Amino acid sequence: MNIGIIGLGTMGMGAALNLHRKGHRVTGCDLRPAARAALVAAGAAAVERPDALPEGLDAVLILVVNATQEEAVLFGPEGCVPRLPAGAVAICSATVAPEFARLLEARLNAAGLLMLDAPVSGGRAGAEAGSMTVMASGAPEAFERAGPALEAIAAKVWRLGSSAGIGSTVKMVNQLLAGTHIAVAAEALALGIRAGADPKVLYDVICSSAGNSWMWQNRVPHILAGDDTPASAVNIFVKDLGIVLDQARALAFPAPLAATAHQLFLGAAALGNGAKDDAFVIRVWEALTGIALPGKT
Repeated sequence: MNIGIIGLGTMGMGAALNLHRKGHRVTGCDLRPAARAALVAAGAAAVERPDALPEGLDAVLILVVNATQEEAVLFGPEGCVPRLPAGAVAICSATVAPEFARLLEARLNAAGLLMLDAPVSGGRAGAEAGSMTVMASGAPEAFERAGPALEAIAAKVWRLGSSAGIGSTVKMVNQLLAGTHIAVAAEALALGIRAGADPKVLYDVICSSAGNSWMWQNRVPHILAGDDTPASAVNIFVKDLGIVLDQARALAFPAPLAATAHQLFLGAAALGNGAKDDAFVIRVWEALTGIALPGKT
């Protein structure tokens, strides 16, 4: 399969490398020279702009941050749509509002292209292992065209419907849960520290208790190590929980837990932690209570 990967960040680089290793012809696209160089060093090709992708692609996999970037790499002045042949599939994997996904599908179909509304989950580990979960919706022919690419990057592909919007809806619900779980894990750890518990012992106990969660096990070790290198950044949940709240408002649906978590991530960003690992939403409690976080001197 001849495929372009737009966005060589945490998820995109893992996807690109897995596609390359599994025999697909891969061209990555990223503004950052270091990201392009890393992909080229692995034996694939890389370009700086979407309009420099090779012609004749079977598919383009888009793993950018938000709707604005997704629209730009497709339809902007340097977008790739004019280079894609009729019947190619755009696998749109940014987390976006469901309505945006529906509008994007209509525009791509009007250009003679297929679209999968295909957000992903699994983090850096899933991307690197080729074991992401894909929450996809789209026409059957879009699934057929994208099938070889999805098999290379995912352990599970959910076929959620025959049109765009449903995939993004399911990812939105996932992000509501993920964001609130991270925020409450940070709150629980911060409370334990303030009350005098050893944070490492607290972590171990909760891992074997009913209060455990995937996010507790995955994110708290970042805090214990004092490593705020972003696997997923605070700003991602500022955006994604914002999508949740916009949709809830449109549906006249109360979402108090999502709203509180959103305010906490906003607070962490306001403290200068927007580009830091999302577990460091805990710095809101550090700022409010003066606790000493693990790993700090």
